[in-house]
Amino acid sequence: MITEQLKKRIEETLSKDRVMLFMKGSPSMPQCGFSAAVVGVLKEVGVPFGSHNILADPDMRDGLKEYSSWPTFPQLYVDGKLIGGCDIVRAMHAKGELAPLIKGNAPA
Repeated sequence: MITEQLKKRIEETLSKDRVMLFMKGSPSMPQCGFSAAVVGVLKEVGVPFGSHNILADPDMRDGLKEYSSWPTFPQLYVDGKLIGGCDIVRAMHAKGELAPLIKGNAPA
């Protein structure tokens, strides 16, 4: 069960950056291939993004699984909403749907 304190911490972390990636490692040193793939897509799209190393923060790692109802990492959020993990991010990018969403000019 996620505590109110942890939920608040997750929401504060999400509010720091419009595009936030919860990942294993850091953008400069991803510690799993899926995290590295999402970092690569975000760099290709060319938008600034925040990141949080869930390997260094077990509480956040466990809390996010419940908060998002998404069991795996990385988890990409835009405007505080979960977009998805590596497969979804790559698929959206391949279809040309990711950049407009992240850059804020997606069709409604």
